[in-house]
Amino acid sequence: MKATLDDLKTRRSCRAYLPRQVEKETLEAILDAGTYAPTGMGRMSPKLVVVQDAETIHAISRMNAAVMGTENDPFYGAPTVVIVFADSAIPTHVEDGSLVMGNLMNAAHALGVDSCWIHRAKQVFQTEEGRALMNKWGLGENYVGIGNCILGYRAAELNPPKERKADYIVWASDA
Repeated sequence: MKATLDDLKTRRSCRAYLPRQVEKETLEAILDAGTYAPTGMGRMSPKLVVVQDAETIHAISRMNAAVMGTENDPFYGAPTVVIVFADSAIPTHVEDGSLVMGNLMNAAHALGVDSCWIHRAKQVFQTEEGRALMNKWGLGENYVGIGNCILGYRAAELNPPKERKADYIVWASDA
């Protein structure tokens, strides 16, 4: 249990990656952990799309950058992108997909792989080009992008953790 708590406290977002690909066995373990995230009523609304080919990653990165109004690479050169989608017909789809994202990032850290949650998946996959990719991947019309989990090995040191704010936890009074 102590190792799990340490992993949760020491995981950091990585924003500079080596071109080295995540090993298949390690990636499969990370993905498996994602499938064990809690979901509303056990419906398992999320789907994970794993992208490792540079051309597709570049296309999705370009679309994501366009949403931000920039040309910078929002995926920071990461060699793997796991896009988490969820079925919008399920009332807890955003929460379900968010929990999957958390599991992916925490499992990656526990296995020595760096990660970062990249937003704007919803907007990217609402575009014509994004919908075409979703159709190619066999996702139904109800699916929406929840987040992009970039994975790889760091090319630079990570920032140290920030001091936790004093009022992070509020205890409700019994009185």
